[in-house]
Amino acid sequence: MPDIKTIGVIGAGQMGAGIAHVAAASGYKCLLWDAQTPALDKGYKGICTQLKKLVEKQKITAEDEKKTLANLKAASSLKEFASCDLAVEAIIENVDIKLKLFAELDTILPSSAILASNTSSISITRLAAGTKRSSQVIGMHFMNPVPVMKLVELIRGLQTSDDTYAATKACAEKMGKTTVLAGDGPGFIVNRILCPMINEAIYLLQEGVKPEDIDNAMKLGTNQPMGPLTLADFVGLDTLLFILQILHRELGEDKYRPCPLLVKYVEAGWLGKKTGRGFYSY
Repeated sequence: MPDIKTIGVIGAGQMGAGIAHVAAASGYKCLLWDAQTPALDKGYKGICTQLKKLVEKQKITAEDEKKTLANLKAASSLKEFASCDLAVEAIIENVDIKLKLFAELDTILPSSAILASNTSSISITRLAAGTKRSSQVIGMHFMNPVPVMKLVELIRGLQTSDDTYAATKACAEKMGKTTVLAGDGPGFIVNRILCPMINEAIYLLQEGVKPEDIDNAMKLGTNQPMGPLTLADFVGLDTLLFILQILHRELGEDKYRPCPLLVKYVEAGWLGKKTGRGFYSY
């Protein structure tokens, strides 16, 4: 089983920065890289800010903060990933862009290294087929926000070896996560169930039910910590629409059809918290 000591994370957005934070805090040497330098700077500074807040709240010690930052490095080039035992991509949900990245990483990473994708919907089997190390490709789907959420969905492609699965599972558990093994199908487990639920909430909104009433009903009636429309705003309405479109296309059932109101919100640029407006204003 591969011995994972150094982890590289590609993509310094909310998910990638969160993965890097947790990896470094768990004792792994971690490299964080993004194709956009401002995004990398923002992601790295965000981790530093989060660590300071945790110290202030006495959730971690100043020594923990120091150790985490000592393990974390903002990489200036993907070539620095030549020292990584595991690379986790957390970039845009576009299969062609991911395949191009994996092809580049194939030439940089050690031959024994594992390639993991944080995709929430794209076939791991397809991603693996585009590499020269298909048995060492796996899905490692973290939940948002990564430092808080305990779940990691592991997804084996048809080619994924037992050693790759075992090593990735052990790595996630060292990060303090609980893993579940999902099938390599659209949406895996969480999004297969969650996205249609949120979509149904948007249909209710389209029919005139107030967003506060929908969210309160689900929070108080099913003990969810966050209502479906609030959660949609947090995830990003464009991301939600993308996943629903994949579910609808791949599974071919009308129950996955995106609500027309969701499509309109995305067309308007009302994508949720990140744009200041979604189903709520921020």
